[in-house]
Amino acid sequence: MSGDIILGLLIPFIGTTLGAAMVFLMKGEIRPSIQKTLVGFAAGVMMAASVWSLLLPAIDKSEELGLPGWLPPAVGFLLGMGFLMLLDTIIPHLHRNAEQPEGPSTNAKKSTMLMLAVTLHNIPEGIAVGVVYAGLAAGQAGISYSAALALSLGIAIQNFPEGAIISMPLRSVGYSKVKAFAMGSLSGIVEPIAAFITVLLAHIMIPVLPYLLAFAAGAMIYVCVEELIPELQEGSHSNIGVIGVALGFTVMMILDVALG
Repeated sequence: MSGDIILGLLIPFIGTTLGAAMVFLMKGEIRPSIQKTLVGFAAGVMMAASVWSLLLPAIDKSEELGLPGWLPPAVGFLLGMGFLMLLDTIIPHLHRNAEQPEGPSTNAKKSTMLMLAVTLHNIPEGIAVGVVYAGLAAGQAGISYSAALALSLGIAIQNFPEGAIISMPLRSVGYSKVKAFAMGSLSGIVEPIAAFITVLLAHIMIPVLPYLLAFAAGAMIYVCVEELIPELQEGSHSNIGVIGVALGFTVMMILDVALG
């Protein structure tokens, strides 16, 4: 595995870590309006990445393999949605700003449940980055290093506010700055783990690459629909979350088109 690929797989985790480090620079909790903007931005990035970095390449790869251009993307997308729905059902977790946990009953601490929720959020992002770099490592036509880098950078940009959204509330409820930073940073560790595993299995994934690209897209869209977008509707109504979505979608689209 080349150094460029290793760096590409780590970039999203670096974004989370830098965001978590905001606990050393800022005081108190993030204002609701700013948090909604950041959550909306993350949703916009994930939606744009699902289309430009995953579904469109899945369609192109399907046609290269002589398959109907719509079939593998449709199947993979639905499987990705179903996979995240299954994890959401069987793993106990607590979403930000929620009082009641989801999934099976457990006596786990609130902070642990929150971390599990973030882990669920990050799994599809790690798979998405890993699948694209797996195709790059296998020399698949249509997947360039610049396109893979665009996805890594886009995910890292949306991970930056996510790291802050995790670490800063922990600080406000009594955690030390170091512990809050560590938990915020580690909330993203599942991404490079999932990505590395995916790349290591690249040689057996190529025949099903279009399915896997669409699978990652479906999983990411599930997170947007089930978690991020509902969070934008909480509290007083405003358009700030919608503005965040528009900005995130546009930034990721520009990255993918400019670098892809």
